[in-house]
Amino acid sequence: MLVTTREIFEKCYGRYAVAAVNVEFMEQVHAVFAAAQRAQAPVIVQTTPVARDYAHAKMLASMVRTASEIYPGVVYAFHVDHGYESHIDDALESGAYTSVMIDASHDEFEKNASRTRAVVEKAHAKGVSVEAELGTLGGVEDDITVDEKKALYTDPEQVEEFVKLTACDSLAVAVGTSHGAYKFSGGQGLQFDILEGIQKRLPGFPLVLHGGSAVNTTEIERINEAGGKLSASAKGVDAEEIKRSIKYGVCKVNIATDARLMWTRVTREFFASTPEDFTPIKPGKTYMEEYASFLTEKFEMLGSAGKAGEFLSKG
Repeated sequence: MLVTTREIFEKCYGRYAVAAVNVEFMEQVHAVFAAAQRAQAPVIVQTTPVARDYAHAKMLASMVRTASEIYPGVVYAFHVDHGYESHIDDALESGAYTSVMIDASHDEFEKNASRTRAVVEKAHAKGVSVEAELGTLGGVEDDITVDEKKALYTDPEQVEEFVKLTACDSLAVAVGTSHGAYKFSGGQGLQFDILEGIQKRLPGFPLVLHGGSAVNTTEIERINEAGGKLSASAKGVDAEEIKRSIKYGVCKVNIATDARLMWTRVTREFFASTPEDFTPIKPGKTYMEEYASFLTEKFEMLGSAGKAGEFLSKG
């Protein structure tokens, strides 16, 4: 069942958060839908512009649509992550997406609001939800790199005016996370005072946490044992902090790095242990199974497991 993120947030706010999972290839699409069906959890499936360029936008949309047929009963929104106007226009024209994100967070406040408002007007005319971003996350996301020194926390004093000016449906906030595998190498964690300040000014308004991957240290160790060279300082977001953030309005938690780390570990270990093999199907199958299990646990942690029925029932 395809829904908008607005519909999801109306039901989950303050109760549970929904995983927003980036997909780039078939194995990830299978894993996301298999896990959502297994857990009976709503999910947000999202693609970045880089993923759309890699696989082709039509291919990704076709895979997601087909997965919804293979796994009937899965409640999901289809979302453009970190899009610019050209990507969003293409997504809106395709009719495949129910949600888009305009990433104008690197602009000054007024320009960010203006660009966001223009996207909102086009998207809302087609019944599509819009996520905006205020504040700048550091780290690496596909082809976007932001120096941590230039990352800026979201200013709670600006959020009410921004939402009023833009009419966006949800707001991605910078509260300490960053993109990539080195989110909290400095040990700072989520800034709950900022989250609290934002919620006081935007009560009931859905917030989005980018950079929400856990970055399991065991994955890092196993990757390096199989020939990788990732820094041991890699560190993700603590599960207890994510659960705590839900009561402050965090409804959507983005997950991408965990998927990439698991793919890297599974692939490296397979070919290191079976150097005579050259088939992609065997490690691909292992990856699908392990990633689906990982996501099932993530849905449980976010509190979204078992909540798909809220959308499928007529009430």
